[in-house]
Amino acid sequence: MKPLNTYQTESFLPYMRDVIRCEQSLHELNLMWRIIESSAKMNCSEDAKSILPTMAETRQGFNRLEHELVLSLVHQKVSTVIEEIGTKAHYIIDLLVRNLYERTADVGFLATDNELCSFVAGLHGNADVIRMRLRAYANKYTVYDEIILLDDDGNVLVQINPETPIEGSTDPLIKATMQTDGYVETYRASDLRPHHEKSLIYSKRMHHPITGEPIGVLCLCFNFSEEMAGIFSSHGDPTGRSVMLLVDEQHHVIESSDHRWISKGSYVPMCEHQQEGMVMYCGRQYLACSFFANEYQGYLGPRGWRGQVMTPIDVAFTAQESEALLAIDAVMAEGLLSHAKSFCPPLYEIMNAAESIKRVVWNGQVTTAGQGDDSTRLKTILDQISETGVRSNELFSQSINELYETVLASKLQDSEFVSKLLVDILDRNLYERSNDCRWWALTPELKTILASGQFDQTSIQKMTGILTYINQLYTVYTRVFVYDKLGKIVASTGEDTQKISVVGTYVPQDTLDKVRLLRNEQEYVVSAFQSTDLYDQAATYVYHAAVRSPDGNTIVGGIGIVFDATPEFLAMLHAGINGVDSVKAFYIDRAGNILSSTDPTRPVGTQLIVDTEMMQLSNGASASKIVVHDAHYAIMGCSVSSGYREFKVNDGYQDDIIAVVFYMLGEEREFNHQNSGLIIEGAPIVHESLEFAIFTINGSFFALEVEFVLEAIAASEISPVSMGASAERVGLLPTQVEADNSYVWVYDLAYLLTGLSTQMNTASQVVVVKFAGQKIGLLVNALNAVTAFDLSQISMSPLIADGKQVLVKKIIQANQGKVLVQWLDIAVLYKFLMNTDVLLAG
Repeated sequence: MKPLNTYQTESFLPYMRDVIRCEQSLHELNLMWRIIESSAKMNCSEDAKSILPTMAETRQGFNRLEHELVLSLVHQKVSTVIEEIGTKAHYIIDLLVRNLYERTADVGFLATDNELCSFVAGLHGNADVIRMRLRAYANKYTVYDEIILLDDDGNVLVQINPETPIEGSTDPLIKATMQTDGYVETYRASDLRPHHEKSLIYSKRMHHPITGEPIGVLCLCFNFSEEMAGIFSSHGDPTGRSVMLLVDEQHHVIESSDHRWISKGSYVPMCEHQQEGMVMYCGRQYLACSFFANEYQGYLGPRGWRGQVMTPIDVAFTAQESEALLAIDAVMAEGLLSHAKSFCPPLYEIMNAAESIKRVVWNGQVTTAGQGDDSTRLKTILDQISETGVRSNELFSQSINELYETVLASKLQDSEFVSKLLVDILDRNLYERSNDCRWWALTPELKTILASGQFDQTSIQKMTGILTYINQLYTVYTRVFVYDKLGKIVASTGEDTQKISVVGTYVPQDTLDKVRLLRNEQEYVVSAFQSTDLYDQAATYVYHAAVRSPDGNTIVGGIGIVFDATPEFLAMLHAGINGVDSVKAFYIDRAGNILSSTDPTRPVGTQLIVDTEMMQLSNGASASKIVVHDAHYAIMGCSVSSGYREFKVNDGYQDDIIAVVFYMLGEEREFNHQNSGLIIEGAPIVHESLEFAIFTINGSFFALEVEFVLEAIAASEISPVSMGASAERVGLLPTQVEADNSYVWVYDLAYLLTGLSTQMNTASQVVVVKFAGQKIGLLVNALNAVTAFDLSQISMSPLIADGKQVLVKKIIQANQGKVLVQWLDIAVLYKFLMNTDVLLAG
């Protein structure tokens, strides 16, 4: 297996039909340029002497563009697939590790449960009561399909699953657990799960409540296959072009999104961490990406596990055609393209190369202007250059649009996927919070003390000790507290670390009323996301569950857990966007109120304005679109939470959260798109004619006599110079059209005409002119044509008085009178610049 950068374009071309078609068209046009050049050399070598260097430059530029365009199309398509499967590979393992981290905390807490420890120590022997307690735990933490208590010899004391009864175990994990202070994580075949090929088991030793001696083992068996099936279902490829895998350290498949494709236990070739590559599996070539987990709360997951996604290269590039550009107007599309260099460098390079071809053809027409009809053969050559140039431009435009579509479609898809992941992470995390509060409410010591109503120093210290131990295991809480039946908080963690002491205060009355109405131990209450004294006046969720008397008949108080929302939500957002500065992510509610934000200008509690259609997406739905956000072009992805397992699904709790992701592409720019693509044409010459070089400024056509025009140069070659600069002067430009190889000052023609500066993009050009022995450069939006007009097509401008010194005195009626071209008076232009003491500085 090799990294992708060692492969040639030809490795992928056979699977990209659209690129092959483009390459064939480029070959045909390349051949046409060669034929034109050869014809000029053979048939009119003397007449064409002045344009042969230009034609050679055109052909060379076309050769370069042909290679760059095909290479860029292939590269972008491959990059799009790699980005998609790489993101999925990353999230497979990250979602799993976040889930398994909670299991490491669960086993640590449950193994210290006083009732369970007393039972295993033999201090009481009611197995049915203990089984009911374990099942109550499993009912809340539905990720477990088996919980087992064993003595130190491996004898099974209690298990909750009656379908697979076991009497004892000789699994080495029992001895390993008895000899370990922390938890033991095991994934393999085990006699503890006799009907399972492999099981993921979290075990921890238990201690005698009085002597503290190790007495047995608690095993939590994670419903691993069900969890992975849920991840694959939520984040898999709907087109079926890729397979998602969880792979172990020995490169064997632990779980697969499609067992008919790649089954469990299969050996698959691996990529290096965070690397992509081509791999061969079962005689078929695949693109593959592989990721280890990011550390979560110090936990990295089982050793060597990684997420891997593979897609066969013969189907990898067959996704449905994108219609991203159809959803936005031409002005926005042009503005987006102006930022191509930042969000897609290959696209920017192709656009530059395409413009260079246009410029070479235009310069060739300028060079041969004035030849007239003296040479029919030369005229034929020029016509062929013009026609082939138009065909070339059409092909480049089409190819650029296809590449542009590919780039935008990739980012639209990625933003939607990331937003979906973000709400999934949130729901999975908060699911655990709803479980925790309900389970801790069943703690026998808390029940007994709250039922007694006696809150002396000893009982308060005991409750505080229990809560502190819980909080040390579950670090996502800033407070865990209990309150009596009147709502008075009698014990709490965080009293020495938080700014506000809450012991002795009361929970809100409406919360207490809801807790009193809870019908059973499966129900819970969650506060609205708002600021609270319990969280030092910051906004968060507080989860509550009722604490009932030991006989279960009476509510004697409650337990509350304060979620550390500020850092936890922010960590979720950053995990989803991988810390990329150009991506902004938010959690908001249906009203647009921000719960968390990676954008410091939009803190928690402020509002995010999002399209109504996005805010009204149904639960579980996601969408993406191109928008303007904070005066920047952006791709926005939105997803609405849908819950996890029973949480927010059928447990009676509803709290819709929307994840919003913005991929920022660059500041908004305004372009006049009027007359874009229209080529100016003259008419049959009846009497006398004049030839003009035509270009556009803010959507309008302007002309200069071609005799004053030397050449056009890409505006990207301008060197800004601040010394003595005026508003209309934008910098210096080297010119080689004459032997002196001098520099010229460049002036913004749009600013001179309208007072508004030109927004430069890849089409922007500098027209170099010479008048009265002095050269200057004029910045224009785009080049158009070099055309001869009959004098009958030229008339005085109706908007000026005779003798008035204005830049535009005459109007040219082009394209059968349908288009007006403004003829710039070069003498007035120079005089104006001299009067402003700008030109003389050059």
